[in-house]
Amino acid sequence: MLQILRLCLIGLHFLVAAVINFLICLVRPFNPDNSRLCGWVYSVPALRILGLTMKLDTADMLRQPNPFVVVANHQSNWDLWVLGCSVPRRTVSLGKKSLKWVPFFGQIYWLAGNILIDRGNAIKAKQAMLKTTDVMLHQDTSIWVFPEGTRNLGKGLLPFKKGAFQMAINAGVPIVPLVCSNYKSTMRLNRWHSGCIVIKTLAPIPTAGMTLEDMPALMERCREQMLACLAELDAQIAQA
Repeated sequence: MLQILRLCLIGLHFLVAAVINFLICLVRPFNPDNSRLCGWVYSVPALRILGLTMKLDTADMLRQPNPFVVVANHQSNWDLWVLGCSVPRRTVSLGKKSLKWVPFFGQIYWLAGNILIDRGNAIKAKQAMLKTTDVMLHQDTSIWVFPEGTRNLGKGLLPFKKGAFQMAINAGVPIVPLVCSNYKSTMRLNRWHSGCIVIKTLAPIPTAGMTLEDMPALMERCREQMLACLAELDAQIAQA
Protein backbone atom coordinates (compact mmCIF):
# COMPACT_ATOMS: atom_id res chain seq x y z
CA MET A 1 0.00 0.00 0.00
CA LEU A 2 2.82 2.41 0.91
CA GLN A 3 4.56 1.72 -2.38
CA ILE A 4 1.40 2.49 -4.38
CA LEU A 5 0.90 5.72 -2.43
CA ARG A 6 4.47 6.77 -3.07
CA LEU A 7 4.23 6.08 -6.79
CA CYS A 8 1.06 8.17 -7.00
CA LEU A 9 2.73 11.02 -5.13
CA ILE A 10 5.80 10.79 -7.37
CA GLY A 11 3.59 11.07 -10.43
CA LEU A 12 1.97 14.19 -8.99
CA HIS A 13 5.34 15.60 -7.99
CA PHE A 14 6.66 15.01 -11.51
CA LEU A 15 3.88 17.19 -12.96
CA VAL A 16 4.34 19.96 -10.39
CA ALA A 17 8.13 19.91 -10.79
CA ALA A 18 7.74 19.99 -14.57
CA VAL A 19 5.66 23.19 -14.33
CA ILE A 20 8.22 24.84 -12.01
CA ASN A 21 11.16 23.79 -14.17
CA PHE A 22 9.42 24.88 -17.35
CA LEU A 23 8.98 28.35 -15.87
CA ILE A 24 12.67 28.42 -14.84
CA CYS A 25 13.71 27.52 -18.39
CA LEU A 26 11.34 30.03 -19.98
CA VAL A 27 12.76 32.85 -17.86
CA ARG A 28 16.36 31.94 -18.82
CA PRO A 29 16.27 29.53 -21.78
CA PHE A 30 19.40 27.47 -22.50
CA ASN A 31 21.23 28.80 -19.44
CA PRO A 32 23.80 26.10 -18.53
CA ASP A 33 22.93 26.40 -14.85
CA ASN A 34 19.31 25.41 -15.50
CA SER A 35 20.20 21.72 -15.23
CA ARG A 36 21.39 22.14 -11.65
CA LEU A 37 18.24 23.99 -10.61
CA CYS A 38 15.91 21.63 -12.46
CA GLY A 39 17.71 18.61 -11.05
CA TRP A 40 17.27 19.96 -7.52
CA VAL A 41 13.54 20.59 -8.06
CA TYR A 42 13.04 17.06 -9.40
CA SER A 43 15.24 15.29 -6.86
CA VAL A 44 15.04 16.75 -3.36
CA PRO A 45 11.25 16.49 -2.80
CA ALA A 46 11.21 13.09 -4.55
CA LEU A 47 13.78 11.64 -2.15
CA ARG A 48 11.54 12.60 0.77
CA ILE A 49 8.47 11.13 -0.90
CA LEU A 50 10.31 7.88 -1.62
CA GLY A 51 11.74 7.62 1.90
CA LEU A 52 15.32 7.47 0.63
CA THR A 53 18.28 8.65 2.70
CA MET A 54 20.89 10.37 0.54
CA LYS A 55 24.54 10.92 1.43
CA LEU A 56 26.50 13.18 -0.91
CA ASP A 57 30.30 12.92 -0.84
CA THR A 58 30.90 15.31 -3.71
CA ALA A 59 32.93 18.12 -2.13
CA ASP A 60 35.89 17.49 -4.45
CA MET A 61 33.70 17.95 -7.52
CA LEU A 62 32.09 21.11 -6.17
CA ARG A 63 35.54 22.62 -5.59
CA GLN A 64 36.71 21.69 -9.09
CA PRO A 65 36.65 24.75 -11.39
CA ASN A 66 34.84 24.45 -14.71
CA PRO A 67 35.21 22.98 -17.23
CA PHE A 68 35.41 19.23 -16.66
CA VAL A 69 33.62 16.06 -17.76
CA VAL A 70 31.52 14.20 -15.18
CA VAL A 71 31.46 10.45 -15.85
CA ALA A 72 28.64 8.73 -13.92
CA ASN A 73 27.08 5.27 -13.72
CA HIS A 74 23.51 4.99 -15.00
CA GLN A 75 21.19 2.48 -13.28
CA SER A 76 17.60 3.25 -14.24
CA ASN A 77 15.02 5.95 -14.94
CA TRP A 78 15.02 6.60 -11.19
CA ASP A 79 18.32 8.42 -11.77
CA LEU A 80 16.29 11.56 -12.44
CA TRP A 81 15.22 11.56 -8.79
CA VAL A 82 18.43 10.13 -7.37
CA LEU A 83 21.18 11.99 -9.23
CA GLY A 84 19.40 15.31 -9.77
CA CYS A 85 20.56 16.67 -6.43
CA SER A 86 24.23 16.11 -7.29
CA VAL A 87 24.47 18.17 -10.51
CA PRO A 88 27.21 20.83 -10.10
CA ARG A 89 26.91 24.44 -11.26
CA ARG A 90 26.85 25.20 -14.99
CA THR A 91 26.79 21.56 -16.04
CA VAL A 92 24.82 20.19 -18.99
CA SER A 93 24.45 16.64 -20.22
CA LEU A 94 24.40 14.78 -23.51
CA GLY A 95 21.16 13.11 -24.55
CA LYS A 96 19.47 11.50 -27.52
CA LYS A 97 17.72 13.88 -29.88
CA SER A 98 14.52 11.89 -29.43
CA LEU A 99 14.34 13.04 -25.78
CA LYS A 100 13.18 16.40 -27.07
CA TRP A 101 9.78 14.90 -27.86
CA VAL A 102 9.15 13.19 -24.50
CA PRO A 103 6.15 15.03 -22.99
CA PHE A 104 7.03 17.55 -20.27
CA PHE A 105 10.52 16.22 -19.52
CA GLY A 106 11.89 16.48 -23.07
CA GLN A 107 11.04 20.13 -23.57
CA ILE A 108 12.54 21.03 -20.20
CA TYR A 109 15.64 19.00 -20.96
CA TRP A 110 16.12 20.92 -24.20
CA LEU A 111 15.42 24.37 -22.73
CA ALA A 112 17.77 23.61 -19.82
CA GLY A 113 20.66 23.86 -22.28
CA ASN A 114 21.51 20.17 -22.54
CA ILE A 115 23.09 18.98 -25.79
CA LEU A 116 21.02 16.68 -27.99
CA ILE A 117 22.77 14.21 -30.29
CA ASP A 118 21.32 12.52 -33.36
CA ARG A 119 23.04 9.16 -33.00
CA GLY A 120 21.55 7.93 -36.27
CA ASN A 121 23.35 10.64 -38.23
CA ALA A 122 27.14 10.36 -38.02
CA ILE A 123 27.77 13.86 -39.39
CA LYS A 124 25.35 15.57 -37.00
CA ALA A 125 26.62 13.47 -34.09
CA LYS A 126 30.19 14.59 -34.84
CA GLN A 127 29.05 18.22 -35.06
CA ALA A 128 27.38 17.89 -31.65
CA MET A 129 30.56 16.45 -30.16
CA LEU A 130 32.55 19.39 -31.57
CA LYS A 131 30.00 21.73 -30.02
CA THR A 132 30.66 20.25 -26.59
CA THR A 133 34.34 21.17 -26.88
CA ASP A 134 33.42 24.75 -27.71
CA VAL A 135 30.90 24.86 -24.84
CA MET A 136 33.48 23.66 -22.32
CA LEU A 137 36.29 25.91 -23.46
CA HIS A 138 34.37 29.14 -24.03
CA GLN A 139 31.22 29.04 -21.89
CA ASP A 140 32.51 28.06 -18.42
CA THR A 141 30.44 24.89 -18.65
CA SER A 142 31.03 21.25 -17.74
CA ILE A 143 29.52 18.17 -19.38
CA TRP A 144 27.78 15.24 -17.64
CA VAL A 145 27.98 11.89 -19.47
CA PHE A 146 26.81 8.34 -18.79
CA PRO A 147 29.68 6.47 -20.50
CA GLU A 148 27.87 3.12 -20.51
CA GLY A 149 25.42 4.56 -23.02
CA THR A 150 22.41 2.84 -21.46
CA ARG A 151 21.04 1.71 -18.09
CA ASN A 152 23.01 -1.01 -16.30
CA LEU A 153 20.03 -1.99 -14.08
CA GLY A 154 22.24 -1.81 -10.99
CA LYS A 155 24.49 -4.66 -12.12
CA GLY A 156 28.01 -3.27 -11.88
CA LEU A 157 29.24 -1.27 -14.86
CA LEU A 158 28.73 -1.95 -18.53
CA PRO A 159 31.64 -1.38 -20.95
CA PHE A 160 32.36 2.32 -21.49
CA LYS A 161 31.88 4.10 -24.78
CA LYS A 162 34.51 6.50 -26.11
CA GLY A 163 32.55 9.76 -26.38
CA ALA A 164 33.15 11.25 -22.93
CA PHE A 165 36.86 10.49 -22.99
CA GLN A 166 37.32 11.79 -26.51
CA MET A 167 35.63 15.05 -25.50
CA ALA A 168 37.84 15.42 -22.42
CA ILE A 169 41.05 14.78 -24.36
CA ASN A 170 40.09 17.12 -27.21
CA ALA A 171 39.32 19.91 -24.76
CA GLY A 172 42.20 19.05 -22.41
CA VAL A 173 39.87 19.09 -19.38
CA PRO A 174 39.86 16.68 -16.42
CA ILE A 175 37.44 13.80 -15.95
CA VAL A 176 35.57 13.61 -12.63
CA PRO A 177 34.21 10.11 -11.93
CA LEU A 178 30.90 10.10 -10.05
CA VAL A 179 29.69 6.86 -8.51
CA CYS A 180 26.20 6.16 -7.20
CA SER A 181 25.73 3.12 -4.97
CA ASN A 182 23.55 0.28 -6.21
CA TYR A 183 20.05 1.39 -5.27
CA LYS A 184 18.20 -0.55 -7.97
CA SER A 185 18.28 -3.84 -6.07
CA THR A 186 18.16 -2.43 -2.52
CA MET A 187 15.35 0.16 -2.71
CA ARG A 188 12.18 -1.07 -0.94
CA LEU A 189 9.38 1.42 -1.48
CA ASN A 190 6.95 -0.56 0.68
CA ARG A 191 9.03 0.29 3.77
CA TRP A 192 8.90 3.58 5.64
CA HIS A 193 12.69 3.93 5.31
CA SER A 194 13.10 2.55 1.83
CA GLY A 195 16.86 2.61 1.52
CA CYS A 196 20.13 4.49 1.67
CA ILE A 197 22.01 5.87 -1.32
CA VAL A 198 25.56 7.23 -1.41
CA ILE A 199 26.93 9.36 -4.22
CA LYS A 200 30.67 9.88 -4.24
CA THR A 201 33.02 11.68 -6.61
CA LEU A 202 36.61 10.60 -7.07
CA ALA A 203 39.73 12.67 -7.63
CA PRO A 204 39.79 14.37 -11.05
CA ILE A 205 41.76 12.55 -13.73
CA PRO A 206 43.77 15.07 -15.77
CA THR A 207 43.86 14.75 -19.57
CA ALA A 208 46.10 17.70 -20.44
CA GLY A 209 48.73 16.58 -22.94
CA MET A 210 46.93 13.32 -23.78
CA THR A 211 46.18 12.24 -27.33
CA LEU A 212 43.54 9.86 -28.65
CA GLU A 213 46.17 7.11 -28.43
CA ASP A 214 45.96 7.45 -24.65
CA MET A 215 42.17 7.03 -24.66
CA PRO A 216 41.95 3.22 -24.09
CA ALA A 217 44.19 3.44 -21.02
CA LEU A 218 42.23 6.45 -19.76
CA MET A 219 38.93 4.60 -20.15
CA GLU A 220 40.26 1.56 -18.35
CA ARG A 221 41.72 3.63 -15.52
CA CYS A 222 38.43 5.47 -14.99
CA ARG A 223 36.33 2.32 -15.13
CA GLU A 224 38.57 0.45 -12.67
CA GLN A 225 38.39 3.33 -10.18
CA MET A 226 34.61 3.49 -10.47
CA LEU A 227 34.21 -0.28 -10.08
CA ALA A 228 36.34 -0.25 -6.92
CA CYS A 229 34.38 2.69 -5.52
CA LEU A 230 31.03 1.06 -6.35
CA ALA A 231 32.04 -2.11 -4.49
CA GLU A 232 33.16 -0.01 -1.52
CA LEU A 233 29.90 1.95 -1.37
CA ASP A 234 27.76 -1.16 -1.68
CA ALA A 235 29.73 -2.82 1.13
CA GLN A 236 29.19 0.21 3.37
CA ILE A 237 25.44 0.15 2.79
CA ALA A 238 25.25 -3.63 3.33
CA GLN A 239 27.03 -3.28 6.69
CA ALA A 240 24.76 -0.41 7.74
